[in-house]
Formats: sequence, structure tokens, C-alpha cells
Amino acid sequence: MSERRAMSDEKSSGEPGKLPRSLYERELYRLQTELVKLQGWVRAEGARLVVVFEGRDAAGKGSTIKRVTEHLNPRVARIVALPRPTERERGQWYFQRYVEHLPAPGEVVLLDRSWYNRAGVERVMGFCTMEEHQRFLRQCPIFERMLVEDGILLRKYWFSVSDAVQEERFRRRLQDPTRRWKLSPMDLESITRWEAYSRAKDEMFVHTDISEAPWYVVESDDKRRARLNMIAHLLSTVPYKTVDPPVIELPPRPPSTGYQRPPRDLQTYVPDHASRLGKRGGRGI
Repeated sequence: MSERRAMSDEKSSGEPGKLPRSLYERELYRLQTELVKLQGWVRAEGARLVVVFEGRDAAGKGSTIKRVTEHLNPRVARIVALPRPTERERGQWYFQRYVEHLPAPGEVVLLDRSWYNRAGVERVMGFCTMEEHQRFLRQCPIFERMLVEDGILLRKYWFSVSDAVQEERFRRRLQDPTRRWKLSPMDLESITRWEAYSRAKDEMFVHTDISEAPWYVVESDDKRRARLNMIAHLLSTVPYKTVDPPVIELPPRPPSTGYQRPPRDLQTYVPDHASRLGKRGGRGI
């Protein structure tokens, strides 16, 4: 193991092998079924749940969020991924633009990166001053204690990935046209500033790993394990109960009253692209 990797907090020894897909998919579906139950409890109890997803670039935060929300009602479970602040927002109290995205009763908010941008990328890339960074470290625990005291269920997850796996994922993104957009110049900077990000994360944990809102680290070199571990842990920390849904019965279809559908040639249909698939020489689009 290189000295650089040994110095980082990201790689643990004796890591288990990659989880088989069949086992992963079976357990994922079971956990997603429990997430639907949690959603029902949140709505019935008027609970407010905030889940913070932070970690290295390419650590698997986005793919985990996708699995969490896959079967949930988007009107209940919202993903918040804020762009860079506007000029007006830069002049506000730092936490102000995040407050408006906090959940109302009966809602779940998943923060795909959060106010911790100031402790990570802004600190390392010089997008904030040292004074602003130190003020954040002082105010963040107070801010989070206020959220918890007001009844918000706050869960914070740090997705940890080794430098070798991160670089491998970056290379795959470069080669995959459907994921090339996920690789930004800022991501490439994270390779050359690996240790700077490690130090920034360590300092962030010292100040913000508080008893009211602790950090939970998710080892994510194996994305399948990371997703299952994170979802299972989240479920274990929320005191949800199964809420029986209302009984719904399909009504009988009433008899026809003589309606006739207009001729099909009066409407414009999309071409049958699927029928051309597999035909010799067919390129589709």
C-alpha cells in the first residue's frame, strides 16, 4: 500500500468482496419495501426527516439516493441538489438558502450535498475565506442542534471511497457517454487535492460529529454493499411503524353509453422505433 493511501482515512484492510448481484437485488427490494413503510409513517405522523449525503466525488452518493427514492412518492420524498449560490445568496447568512428546503410535516428531504460544501469543496478550493470557514465550523453544530430540537430527524452519511476506486470510477465515466456529464473539472481537482480533502474532512468531523446529529461513515468501494448498509442503517434509526393503508377496491366498469373512438388516422402517433430493433441494417435513431 502506498504511503499516500495509508495516510488517508478512506481505505480499511480486510474489506469483504463484492456482493453478488442476486443477493443484492433481493435485499435491496426488501429494504425498499421498508422505505415505503417509513414513508407511510412519516406522512401519518407528520414527521420531518432530513438525510444528508456527503463524501468524496464518485463515492456513490447519487446512486444510493436513486435507490432510496426509487419507489417513494416524489411529493413526500424530495431530492435537494442545489447549484452554486447566486450573487444574492452569497450575501445571505450561509445556512439561509438551505432553510427554505427543509421538510414540512410529512416530508422527507434528501440532501445531495448540503451546507457541508463550505467545509469541503469551498475550503479546499478557496471559494470561502478562512474566517467564513471557521464561522461555519462554529455555527454548524448550533444550527443542527436547533433543527433536532425543533423535532427534525437529522441523519448524516459520509460516503468513503479509496483513491484507487475513485480514479477507476472517473475513468469509467470518461468512457461512458451516458455518464460523461458527471465528470467535471472540479472532480479532476479532487484527484490532485486528495490529502487536502482528507484534512478538511477530518477537521469537519472534529467540529460537527455531535451527539445530537452524529456522522455515519459508509464504506463505498463496493457500491452494492454501501447502498444496502446505508438504507438498512437509516431504517434502524427511525422509529417508524407500519401504517395500514386505506382499503381500496376497484369499482366495476360501467356499461358503454355508445362512445366511439375517433379514427386513428386523425391522430399523430410516434414512430414505432421498437419494431425496427434487431432488423438487419436497422440503426434506429
